Amino acid sequence: MPPAAVASADFSSERWFNKIQLVGVDRVSQMAVAAAELAKADACWPGGVDGERVGVFIGSGMGGASALEDGYEAARLGKRVSPLTVVAAMTNAPAAHIAIRAGAQGPVYTYTVACASSALAIAEAAKAIAAGEIDIAIAGGAEALLVPGVVRAWQALQTLATPDPVDPSQSCRPFDAHRTGFALGEGAAMLILESREHALARQAPVRARFAGSGISCDALHLTKPDAQGQVRALRNVLRSSGLAPRDIAYCNAHGTATRVGDGVECEALRQVWGEDLQSLRVSSTKSMHGHLLGGAGALEALITVMAVQQRQAPPTANCQTPDAACNVPLILGAAEPLPHLRAAISSSFAFGGTNVVLAFTRND
Repeated sequence: MPPAAVASADFSSERWFNKIQLVGVDRVSQMAVAAAELAKADACWPGGVDGERVGVFIGSGMGGASALEDGYEAARLGKRVSPLTVVAAMTNAPAAHIAIRAGAQGPVYTYTVACASSALAIAEAAKAIAAGEIDIAIAGGAEALLVPGVVRAWQALQTLATPDPVDPSQSCRPFDAHRTGFALGEGAAMLILESREHALARQAPVRARFAGSGISCDALHLTKPDAQGQVRALRNVLRSSGLAPRDIAYCNAHGTATRVGDGVECEALRQVWGEDLQSLRVSSTKSMHGHLLGGAGALEALITVMAVQQRQAPPTANCQTPDAACNVPLILGAAEPLPHLRAAISSSFAFGGTNVVLAFTRND
């Protein structure tokens, strides 16, 4: 297999699972459980919570890739296939493991819409809370696809970055004139969402307010992005949140560093922001953590929440020669303080044409 630029997570399961518990648990579920437990601890997860009022909403693009690849390889070689292959590989396994640990007896859903999977999961969790179906939710995503078969498939699609011969960590260059694609990543990120009343009653630490979501479909092509489809999602998030373009100081862009995708996304931002574009700052953090596919929306939503809380936005790494087609106010080089930041968005635009934009505002 030719070399590929990938972003592997430094992760050990020992803190979260003993050897017996690990049997039949794919790496994607291990990471999902770890992220959920960290999120619960950060949110001071309440004791004695009513399980019927707890939901789990998880996004994953391909589920347990390692288990599936091991099963195929064993079958090809005529070896014994593990009887736990199915339950390890099924896409809803991460959500199920999280639900069992949290005692979540409310809705437990898995969303699979490629790169928008976990962004959609967060949006749907917020809707369930707003509708009064649940009080609190664990929402996010996970992906662990760094196995030979999956990497080769993405290489065949010609979307992966050409490895930098000097420094592989600089292979992914969103918005750069010489960009060649993304670095396939792995990992998990989870957020705890709850109603304002529930959070105030238990004096929960609140990082930001979920302001709204915008969802659309290009309905045009399986892999080619469409500016007008993204425009609809951006306008939908403005309508849902009650925000105007001038209110939003930061956009965590989808920014995959593909030749077509970055330019299309910037065109959509220019159309929606218009004369207010100079008040917006844009970056793609995929340049630093890789593209988590189904888990990307959750990780980037978490980064956006941190930007809102800290009033500081992260940069796009490795962009040395900005492409003229990406003429938006990019954050380059280092994080940028945004003292007036009150609202920010995170964009996820997926294969299949699903577009999801999430909006967050400060809690004060």
